[in-house]
Amino acid sequence: MIIRLLGEGQYEVSEDTVAALNELDAALASAVEAGDELTFRKALGEMLVLVQERGRRLADDHLGPSDLVLPPADATVEEVRALLGEEGLIPG
Repeated sequence: MIIRLLGEGQYEVSEDTVAALNELDAALASAVEAGDELTFRKALGEMLVLVQERGRRLADDHLGPSDLVLPPADATVEEVRALLGEEGLIPG
């Protein structure tokens, strides 16, 4: 699966990483719903680090589409709220 980190680039990640991201996504979605800035920052930061550490960064000139897009670390709760679907940032 290809995940784009906005402002950074694309990473190819395994299904195991996607499963771990789903757990963090649930915490992030709950924090957004509750307006809990601290939990929101923690969950988003952990999601981004997980992709960076477990993923394989694709070349900047890679033209393939992204399966998922994650907001940058400095995204606001309101910005992420606008991105959330019924299943959070990560469907499944």
